[in-house]
Amino acid sequence: MVSPAPSSDSTPTATATQESAAISSPAPTPADPVTKDVQTYRKNGKHWKAPKTHFKPGPSNPYSLRQKQDAARAATKALEKQMRDEKAAEKAARIAHIKEKREAAEEKARYAALAEKMHKKKVERMRRREKRNKALKER
Repeated sequence: MVSPAPSSDSTPTATATQESAAISSPAPTPADPVTKDVQTYRKNGKHWKAPKTHFKPGPSNPYSLRQKQDAARAATKALEKQMRDEKAAEKAARIAHIKEKREAAEEKARYAALAEKMHKKKVERMRRREKRNKALKER
């Protein structure tokens, strides 16, 4: 049988230096927090992912600050709504104007086509009568 070779740590000088190092370094006191820098491997094998920490909600804003933020948010929202409404009104006005122009052009073309077939005065009488009937319908 082969006996194990004596290690360098078992020499009397090595143990003396270790003891003196242990004596010279002060023991951690309860006031000194001991930090663990030891990181163990994850069981599931995802070593590349950052380790999860406990959820610690931060300090919340005071109520008065939240009220100010809500008021500012509401003012911004109201301004945005007003701007959207103005834009929609402008678009509706443009569309209405275009429709009126188209209707007028169609009516003019229709009366021009009728004027070719009939007498001019008869077409004018028809136009006046149609306008009266249209006004009565819109009431």
